[in-house]
Amino acid sequence: MKIKNIVKLSVLCFAFGNLSAQNPWPKATNTAQPWTRWWWMGSAVDEKGLDKQLTTLSKAGFGGVEIVPIYGAKGFENKYINYLSPEWMKMLQFTTDKAKSLKMGVDMAVGTGWPIGGPQVDEQDAATKMIVQTYSIQPNEKFSEKIVIKYEKQKNLKTTKLDIVTAYNEKNEAVVLTDKVTQDGTLNWKPTSGKWTLYAVFIGKTLQKVKRAAPGGDGYTLDHFSTDATKDYLKTFDKAFGNSNYGIRSFFNDSYEVYGADWTIDFKEEFKKRRGYDVSQYIKYLVSDEESEIVGRIKSDYRETLSDLILNRFTKDFTNWTHSKSSKNTNQAHGSPGNLLDLYAAVDIPESETFGSTQFYILGLKRDSADIQKSDVPDINMLKFSSSAANVMGKKLISNETFTWLTEHFKTSWSQAKPEVEQVFLSGINHIFYHGTTYTPADVQFPGWLFYASTNFVPENSLWPNIKGLNSYIERTQSVLQSGKSDNEILMYWPVYDQWASPKGKDMAFKIHNIEKWLHPTVFYENLEKLGKSGYSLDMISDKMIGEAKFENQNIQVSKNGSSYKVLIIPQLNYFSESTLKNILNLSQNGASVIFQGEPKDVQGFFEFEKRRNELQSLWSKIPFQQDGNLKSATFGKGKIVLSSDVEKALEYLKIEREKLTDTGLKFVRRKFDGGKYYYIVNHTSKEINQNIPINFTGKQVALMNPENGDFGVAETQNNSVKVQLKSGESLIIKTSETPDNSISKWKYTEKTDAPIVLNQPWQLTFKEGGPELPKSKTLDKLQPWTNFTEDTSTQSFSGTGVYNTSLKLNKKADDFVLKFDKLYESAKVIINGQNAGIVWSLPYEINVGKYLKKGKNTIKIEVSNLMANRIRYMDQNKIQWRNYHEINFVNIDYKPFDASNWKVQPSGLDGEIQLIPIHYSK
Repeated sequence: MKIKNIVKLSVLCFAFGNLSAQNPWPKATNTAQPWTRWWWMGSAVDEKGLDKQLTTLSKAGFGGVEIVPIYGAKGFENKYINYLSPEWMKMLQFTTDKAKSLKMGVDMAVGTGWPIGGPQVDEQDAATKMIVQTYSIQPNEKFSEKIVIKYEKQKNLKTTKLDIVTAYNEKNEAVVLTDKVTQDGTLNWKPTSGKWTLYAVFIGKTLQKVKRAAPGGDGYTLDHFSTDATKDYLKTFDKAFGNSNYGIRSFFNDSYEVYGADWTIDFKEEFKKRRGYDVSQYIKYLVSDEESEIVGRIKSDYRETLSDLILNRFTKDFTNWTHSKSSKNTNQAHGSPGNLLDLYAAVDIPESETFGSTQFYILGLKRDSADIQKSDVPDINMLKFSSSAANVMGKKLISNETFTWLTEHFKTSWSQAKPEVEQVFLSGINHIFYHGTTYTPADVQFPGWLFYASTNFVPENSLWPNIKGLNSYIERTQSVLQSGKSDNEILMYWPVYDQWASPKGKDMAFKIHNIEKWLHPTVFYENLEKLGKSGYSLDMISDKMIGEAKFENQNIQVSKNGSSYKVLIIPQLNYFSESTLKNILNLSQNGASVIFQGEPKDVQGFFEFEKRRNELQSLWSKIPFQQDGNLKSATFGKGKIVLSSDVEKALEYLKIEREKLTDTGLKFVRRKFDGGKYYYIVNHTSKEINQNIPINFTGKQVALMNPENGDFGVAETQNNSVKVQLKSGESLIIKTSETPDNSISKWKYTEKTDAPIVLNQPWQLTFKEGGPELPKSKTLDKLQPWTNFTEDTSTQSFSGTGVYNTSLKLNKKADDFVLKFDKLYESAKVIINGQNAGIVWSLPYEINVGKYLKKGKNTIKIEVSNLMANRIRYMDQNKIQWRNYHEINFVNIDYKPFDASNWKVQPSGLDGEIQLIPIHYSK
């Protein structure tokens, strides 16, 4: 027995190294693992299938699922389960119980499909819009036309009603006539002189229904501006859930995407209460697109009111309701006609979204223009709206719907996913949700049930055997990014009033799909881009947040649990609230540093704007600016206010240090913990970085941590710089601590490499799993993809795993050996001498294998998994039915009917050279 224990211990020491060493990786919870949106098609789920898929997801490294029921597959109607029915709730309870046993979490959408809505939304609570009809009245004319709604669809509604009637003469003098109209639409008013135009505002309905709804979830979209509508909607969940939350961690609400909703039943009353005047007198300007000051001011007030209503009547009520269920809530604020920062701040888990793919310059990264969205490109600064709100307000988790339409179906490799998710991390987000995974019954053939707009994170995906490479990478990274607090030093005000003052349109939805209109053209965005590239870390802040901010411990802080900041920047803008300026001066009075890029020009809105403009100017004149070189500065109370068109110069003047590591092209995000900091650093350039890079905080010890394989060690440092070796596409975590840990070994730096050993000997190629059939085994004189063997037609249609085997005689000595792949289609598991050496799934395609090699003969097995594309191509060419869904059936990336029959065969397997490179570490 003792001998066996000794053997076991020696094996453990070999596998894990020095067991006494303090592992610098934070302890990972299931939130550090990636989660996935889990579509229940038709909610046609059963306990056996739920058990199987949850177990499969758990083994693959998923930490949780987010249930979203959607439309179903044809032919399975008898298995559909109505949303929130007793049978559906039974399936939910089974899911959360099973997930708990697997240490997984479960979230669920408060609705099916999107946007929020359903059968419980009656006409009264449905999304509401203003319908404006105009009439002309001649002098001394008895107006005989009835003022009634003209649209047939609206006529049939019980809730359509006249809300405002206002007449304007040629001098733009207004008369509100609402109370002069009888119930049948007769106007009891006649002008004494002049020509008049009458504007009649009706309360109507958008009639929008839930998109992609599941059985039991079809119905009208909700009126987000109505408290009653929100409360009525959630009563259905109260009835289904009772006093339990059924094990749901967080209730999820998808992006707004409500079209044409721009009014609510008591809008005019709320407008007067919040803006100080009756909008009835100014309806003409609200519906005009005329480029005039009054139009811009009225519309600014109108949009701010919509923002107030969606915040206070939907978002906060949604949060309070989930708390009453002892759960959290997750909300995608983007797309809403409101201040995104305040909306994100009002929920537990703010969630952003990436859609489409980004151009990266990583060596070897493929990006076929035919397989990507032409219009939507993820933008790191758009993502920062959610992370900023979370950081400022002290939210631990910031989530992201990730990989939506990353590439065309069946053509996304894990190597393409990696830089996209890294960009999300660099924005400050730390809780990834894949988009996504579809539930498939056990008896459904390949490729199973699939969602039309996703990257397919499904067990049927031929790349599934190596998904743990991507998942483990995300888990290690998120374990760090969920630790401590964000460590951004700058707050930048978002000038939302400049957006709201636009005379064009009515409601203004801040969507991810049109940032080229509302975000990119602004000076605010220009600052975000420039400062980020210069090495500054920043979060955005709203007027409301500035009003709640305090200056304590030499920093600006909005929330007790939130991050603290060294400086507040007000970018160049046109419209600024006098009350916000007053709040800023109070902050400065107490010691805060503030940078203005320019003098605020005017106040927003219409109510007493001349009086408020004078107040703004009076407050501004109290700042005793003095010329100081190329900028102006003022001591204001205990603080400092700087006026400079060059924000970077102002930051230098205030001695706010940037991270100079970005001069190398590296990108970073920084976290702080008690006694130290983490730097997550990514090389998205096409070059290798092998040098000392400066960092602003080194502490007493610097450790390097590799999120791809978990390696760690103490770094070499010199004069506030740390030595890093990062190839194109690689990332690294730097942990700087005030308390050294002498048990951690030194980081292994590559000092030199010897001439590579090219594995150009014969290889055996066999096929392990996949379909539609396994190709025949082959002996290869040289390494090449299996799709090269066109004489065997099965190689052209095969999606699955091919196994390349060879042997190697090794006599050379080195500290380690790197197995380097020239071309890999698409990921591989490496097995040396019968031992699993790891997964190769991201660029650069290489892996350290020295500890698995021995002197003399070595066997090398490389199990390569390719894309699903070739098998789908084969199925479409042979008219094999695999897509047969209700609602939207299946579309390609351009939303056209999907057809893979004309696709080119995607190369699959290994190509080019494989090298075994002897490396020597510095001593």
